[in-house]
Amino acid sequence: MAKKMDAFSAALMADKREIVFAPTVYKFETFAQMAEEFKLNERDVVLTNEFIYTPFMKDLGLKCQFVFQEKFGAGEPSAEMIQIMYDAIPYDSYDRVIAVGGGAILDLCKLLGCRRPDTVQNLYYKRFPVIHEKDVIAVPTTCGTGSECTNISVAIVKTEINGELTGGETKLGLVSDDIIPNKVCLIPDLLKTLPYKPFACSAIDALIHATESFLSPARKTMTSELFSVKAMEMIMEGFRRIAENGPDARFEYLDEFVTASFYAGIAFLKAGCATVHAMSFPLGGTYHVPHGESNYMLFGSILRIYDEYDPNGELLKFKEMIARITGCKAEDAIDELNALLAKILPLRPLRDAGFTEQDIVDFPKSVEANQQRLLTNSYVPMDLDLMERVYRECF
Repeated sequence: MAKKMDAFSAALMADKREIVFAPTVYKFETFAQMAEEFKLNERDVVLTNEFIYTPFMKDLGLKCQFVFQEKFGAGEPSAEMIQIMYDAIPYDSYDRVIAVGGGAILDLCKLLGCRRPDTVQNLYYKRFPVIHEKDVIAVPTTCGTGSECTNISVAIVKTEINGELTGGETKLGLVSDDIIPNKVCLIPDLLKTLPYKPFACSAIDALIHATESFLSPARKTMTSELFSVKAMEMIMEGFRRIAENGPDARFEYLDEFVTASFYAGIAFLKAGCATVHAMSFPLGGTYHVPHGESNYMLFGSILRIYDEYDPNGELLKFKEMIARITGCKAEDAIDELNALLAKILPLRPLRDAGFTEQDIVDFPKSVEANQQRLLTNSYVPMDLDLMERVYRECF
């Protein structure tokens, strides 16, 4: 059982208002249309990847400052990567930030829209204030993170327990309404260059966002439930098509996938994510497993524990919805869902990522110390023993 609730989670659980959705949302057929609409110019910095820039932006003759994320390092955002980015993009060199990419780029650009901190570590451990000062336009090129509309930016930082460095690393989420992008542009065409495995990981991530929001025990609202259900229905339909017709079936459904990811982002903007994300963060931070896959590695086991401890309530509604979509019985829904996901992406055991027996004992302690924002939103309260059980089952 979690011993305490952090101030942020307590405030959200006490706030019974509906979600407040801040960005203005656009949908375009091409990036060129978006560039024309927003009159991109030399005072705009566009953070993207070279493999996205070359087919979609290179020939447009735009005068923006284009910066490629890979110049800062590979993988998910880290404190070191963020500092390199700050050094490479002087704060007075731009007026607007255009984020064109996956979750890492979107999270980095949220920081570019804010006042520069003294250190990245202090920013993520809430010792430096988050102050939004420049407009951010978010253009997702994956269908998973939902980061284009959320108030969180995730980075790998040095682990602290009671203010003391432990020598390890973990993922932390910087949460503030001041980092919600000002505008969101959905362009399904940009997903065409996404290889199948990153696509599958991101789409599964979106499904988990929607699921955890739907099962949220205290923070779920009418609006978040509406968007989480619609996201799950759309993603599951897409997965059904891929399971029947193969990976290329996704290309006829990209509009729906990018829209469902956005819906899932709206859902967890208020209702929040929970145990799956809490337990995957040290896995991703230590072994650099892609975020969607690290969530997927734990998802099935956590759902089975939920079903064991509280099979009725919201979980029953979830199982009934999965049963309607897949045609199975409600009591078989979790197994059916896991079987469908295995057809979309084979499930790897944790040991394949480098996870060790010692991690089974150590990771729950890190989760309890650093992820209360997520852990306190769990459908079933998770103590150290239950978390050890999940890691062991997935090992």
